[in-house]
Amino acid sequence: MSDELMNTLRGHGIRPSAQRVAVAGYVLRTEDHPSADQVWNEVKKTFPMISRATTYNTLNIFVGKGLLRQLDLAEGRVVFDPNTEPHHHFIDEDTKRIHDIPWDAIAVGDVSNLDGFDVEEYQVVLRGKRHPSTLPTQQD
Repeated sequence: MSDELMNTLRGHGIRPSAQRVAVAGYVLRTEDHPSADQVWNEVKKTFPMISRATTYNTLNIFVGKGLLRQLDLAEGRVVFDPNTEPHHHFIDEDTKRIHDIPWDAIAVGDVSNLDGFDVEEYQVVLRGKRHPSTLPTQQD
């Protein structure tokens, strides 16, 4: 087990079992925004005895302890984001890939004065097509 991952889990008040470390090893290091099933399928490659229920429960613990963000960016599609810093998202309609957009890249007006709403958190979700000229040579 990775000492770094175990320390990260302990630092968030999570007991680092072998299953939790296996899930953390994938989900906290990916730049993707995987669904719970995607996490389970990836973790099974190196930890074949992990169950779907354990994976789902572990993801929920990680969300509850602030290690992951759970996002519902499309109807019926829940994904997990290891980037817990404020940022926005762009969903490529061709590839369905979700890209992180830096917080400062988008100017949003003052949301604190919305009548009838107490805004605790917000993010902008953009949808469209990423131009081929902006695609990196390696995965971003």
